[in-house]
Amino acid sequence: MEYRYGSHTVFQIEYHFVWVTKYRYKLLVGEIAERVRELVRETCEAFEIRIVKGVVSKDHVHILVSCPPTMAPSEIVRRLKGRTSSKLFEEFSHLKKRYWGRHFWARGYFCATVGQMTEEMIKQYLEHHFEPRPNDDFKMEPD
Repeated sequence: MEYRYGSHTVFQIEYHFVWVTKYRYKLLVGEIAERVRELVRETCEAFEIRIVKGVVSKDHVHILVSCPPTMAPSEIVRRLKGRTSSKLFEEFSHLKKRYWGRHFWARGYFCATVGQMTEEMIKQYLEHHFEPRPNDDFKMEPD
């Protein structure tokens, strides 16, 4: 497990995102797929989001990221989808014919958190760091 450090924080937050092309068109091939990959990398770098793993498939993007606690998952996806969409329309004019409404990505997305600590690990940590009190699951640190 690798912790990241901010000016006043230590954190380890990972999200698994998946978003799809509108109508699930299989357009993420060749130059377009390559450009999506570059744009996602650039956007993540700009916001201190680390890509742990990712795949650009023909009709969707799958990505596992580590991000600072200041960013909401919805904000991350909004930035990734928004920037890639506008740049793709700018650079690949033939996409405008297919997507006349100027929406490259479908509306929603999938997001799941990725936890590193098991319930057992948390219980062990709490048992060893605080004074035990019988039948008490919410303990206080000794004075």
